[in-house]
Amino acid sequence: MASHIVGYPRMGPKRELKFALESFWDGKSSAEDLKKVATDLRSSIWKQMAAAGIKYIPSNTFSYYDQVLDATAMLGAVPQRYGWNGGEIGFDVYFSMARGNASVPAMEMTKWFDTNYHYIVPELGPEVKFSYASHKAVDEYKEAKALGIDTVPVLIGPVSYLLLSKHAKGVEKSFSLLSLLSKILPIYKEVITELKAAGASWIQFDEPMLIMDLDSHQLQAFTEAYAELESSLSGVNVLIETYFADITPEAYKTLISLKGVTGYGFDLVRGVKTLDLVRGEFPSGKYLFAGVVDGRNIWANDLAASLSTLQSLEGIVGKDKLVVSTSCSLLHTAVDLVNETKLDDEIKSWLAFAAQKVVEVNALAKALAGHRDEAFFSSNAAAQASRKSSPRVTNEAVQKAAAGLKDSDHRRATNVSARLDAQQKKMNLPVLPTTTIGSFPQTMELRKVRREYKANKISEDEYVKAIKEEINKVVKLQEELDIDVLVHGEPERNDMVEYFGEQLSGFAFTVNGWVQSYGSRCVKPPIIYGDVSRPKPMTVFWSSTAQSMTARPMKGMLTGPVTILNWSFVRNDQPRFETCYQIALAIKDEVEDLEKAGINVIQIDEAALREGLPLRKSEHAFYLKWAVHSFRITNCGVQDTTQIHTHMCYSNFNDIIHSIIDMDADVITIENSRSDEKLLSVFREGVKYGAGIGPGVYDIHSPRIPSTEEIADRIRKMLAVLETNILWVNPDCGLKTRKYTEVKPALQNVVAAAKLLRQELASAK
Repeated sequence: MASHIVGYPRMGPKRELKFALESFWDGKSSAEDLKKVATDLRSSIWKQMAAAGIKYIPSNTFSYYDQVLDATAMLGAVPQRYGWNGGEIGFDVYFSMARGNASVPAMEMTKWFDTNYHYIVPELGPEVKFSYASHKAVDEYKEAKALGIDTVPVLIGPVSYLLLSKHAKGVEKSFSLLSLLSKILPIYKEVITELKAAGASWIQFDEPMLIMDLDSHQLQAFTEAYAELESSLSGVNVLIETYFADITPEAYKTLISLKGVTGYGFDLVRGVKTLDLVRGEFPSGKYLFAGVVDGRNIWANDLAASLSTLQSLEGIVGKDKLVVSTSCSLLHTAVDLVNETKLDDEIKSWLAFAAQKVVEVNALAKALAGHRDEAFFSSNAAAQASRKSSPRVTNEAVQKAAAGLKDSDHRRATNVSARLDAQQKKMNLPVLPTTTIGSFPQTMELRKVRREYKANKISEDEYVKAIKEEINKVVKLQEELDIDVLVHGEPERNDMVEYFGEQLSGFAFTVNGWVQSYGSRCVKPPIIYGDVSRPKPMTVFWSSTAQSMTARPMKGMLTGPVTILNWSFVRNDQPRFETCYQIALAIKDEVEDLEKAGINVIQIDEAALREGLPLRKSEHAFYLKWAVHSFRITNCGVQDTTQIHTHMCYSNFNDIIHSIIDMDADVITIENSRSDEKLLSVFREGVKYGAGIGPGVYDIHSPRIPSTEEIADRIRKMLAVLETNILWVNPDCGLKTRKYTEVKPALQNVVAAAKLLRQELASAK
């Protein structure tokens, strides 16, 4: 029985690649230093898999930034603005595309399917001159071979590559990106020829777009592409790998009919219906790479359950044609549980990170072949049983409260316009009120205070005193700037999810459970292992302290239940919506305590609401229903005079605008400045929005300081489609990552622009 890994994390167990990249970007180390770290990481990953007994070990899944950008480099599809003149693409051009440089902006980055990873979007059009410009796939195959390890080179498949691309600036939207197939396939043929010459016996093409809702024209492109590649692929085994969801019956039919293909990889964790398709029809003599070990979570595999799934497939595909695999690349999970010294033993026994999943895959393959490691299987069974019965997992009071939620839709008693009137009477805000999104710059000194407090180097009194001073500074600054609704700046918070998770029951935290988000940026998702509840107030002390420093309204700042859910590793023993409802009840307790403490404006951020949208359109309605309901649960009990804000990071709202309206917040602030027109077009198309809305007027992701006139112009554009009495003026996002030297002048200009527009509106009357 053979074993296979779809892909592996590249950052390293202690984020070695992150630090090497940032050192190189800062000019503190050389390209050679960076290459050395990368070579060592690749070598240790390949050796680790070989030592674990994996037969099909992937190569070319390492990347200095992103695997789609690597494919763009391979195809020489470099946008003209980077001034590339041919030849092998080096770090200068590669990192300019990824990050921009002094004179030109980076390429766009967007989410990789429904994961929290982001890829660099290719910019294509009829003018692009493709050429074989990065030999990385072949070089890495040879590098592994020199270590005595025969690998399976992995390429992003040609059709998925085109379907994941966007039209370059100035290219007509009617231009079919799939028409470029005939231009990129010759380069794929060159790569295949070189890989065969180097001795590759298998090549893996990742075609994840096969799991999306595709039309017949798009499916036909797969048929045409592989028919065109068939002669080049003769003499080598070809695996087409899919992941992240069920494959549709139409796509399955297309896939198993592709020319020149030896094996098919499926995600059998998220793709339960795919099993029925395989059972219904599977081409004889072909390999099935069965993705039974979850690449997207951190839970130990239920080996007994996986083994029985695999045994049922054996009869269909044949013993020698079944390969045990991961559901997708292990890029989306943490690297190695060995580095978790602070997790307690019981919780640790329930987990498996990438290194442990490699061992699980091999153990399943050996068990199928009749060499079952009894000790490994029985300790796994014991851990599964302990997780099911542990009193730490189940809290009956929480289960009961969550079960009781189904009988109401939790709407506030009065409609939004009546509430806004009541709130305005109480707060008496000017027209076009100004506010910020929540966080203020986190200086080195502030981070040091938090670090020292965590390490018990300073007392609680010293910590509280330092944080109060910081809040006071932020409050005074906002008053000087004449901002209308203030924030406390969040100096006590490390991360918008971790901060709450640390104070809720049912959460565990890792020390090195980092997962790549994009480039060198990694996130450390909390682990939700049990029923969630709030033992005591989490933010009330800091918010009421801040409110006592000013007569202006002070926003209470919370992270919403859907965002906490979508940015965590979530328990897999109950539906996601049940966990979300539990978090919503905990946040509801906090909202009501803030209101009792005299906080009249409460912001509940749902930055990641859209991120959780399922890949299939048919599943959108159900997700949006429980996600929006969870948000409403948090604030259904407050008085009309309490103003509920929410904030969302931009990502194609146009298709979910009705769900956003259904959230029934009093005010929504939206990241917008990078995509002005897109968001406003929704309102131009006649969507009626009666609540307060603040589309961001200043892009906080850039160090650039916009002028008063530029911001005023943005506000004028908004006023052309939105009512004067509902528009708010605010930055795009929190200011945590910026410097005060940028934030002060930018906010000065934001307030000046709002005042300028108030004068214009007054004189127009």
